[in-house]
Amino acid sequence: MWEGVALAAIAALAWWWHDSMRARERALAVAGAACRRDRLQLLDETVECVKIWPARGEGGHMALRRTYRFEFSDTGDNRRAGSVVILGTTVESLYLEPFLVQ
Repeated sequence: MWEGVALAAIAALAWWWHDSMRARERALAVAGAACRRDRLQLLDETVECVKIWPARGEGGHMALRRTYRFEFSDTGDNRRAGSVVILGTTVESLYLEPFLVQ
């Protein structure tokens, strides 16, 4: 009995880790593409997951909505904030703090 519960818990943790890494990679790709498009510098080449909560997608299915934060620079000597919200594997929104247009 306990072996089955332990195996299910390990499987759930493995799924959670894999799903989280896939969402993080998607958020990093979206942030990087937005920075390249606007000729900005993505600082630290990373995103940070700051919020996770369950939500319903367009089809009514349950998925995890994750908010990732990142920093970018428009002049090379400052830091500005940005965020990416992902529901499941779908990008819901991208926000970039106002910056100087180059």
